[in-house]
Formats: sequence, C-alpha cells, structure tokens
Amino acid sequence: DRKGQNMPTKELPPDLTSLIESLPPIIPRCKIEEYLPGLISRGYLANLDSSGQGPKKIRIGSKVGYLRSDLMDWLVRRIHHVS
Repeated sequence: DRKGQNMPTKELPPDLTSLIESLPPIIPRCKIEEYLPGLISRGYLANLDSSGQGPKKIRIGSKVGYLRSDLMDWLVRRIHHVS
C-alpha cells in the first residue's frame, strides 16, 4: 500500500507479517474463512458485531466487510500466547 495506508496501526508480531501481506485491502465477512481458515467464522464475526465486540466494519450495500488494518488490529489485540 502507498505510504502504509490500510496497514495495522499496532506493531504486528513478526510471524503475522506474511498473513497481512496475503490479505486483500477489504475482507468480506462472507469470505473470512478463506483467509483465516479454522480461526474465525463469519457467524462468529456476525455475533461479535451485533454485540459491538467485533472489528470495525464497513458496509457496501447489504454486504459487510473489514478493512485489513481494522481486522488485523482487532486480531492482534485478541492474541493470547499459551505455554
């Protein structure tokens, strides 16, 4: 992206760099499982959105999506490492 536009505002862990580079600028909720398989479902995101706990969303007509930067900021805040 030009001059860091649409990139996460929080520092990403190095192991997530390849993930963010593989994501498109806008991720449709209905396609989230293609980009984050086994981690997040569209139903889970819809439930979180309805309670105000999901990533910041955008709406284009009747479709809901997430800017890459908003989705990754939200995801990074939710990561908990276990030993």
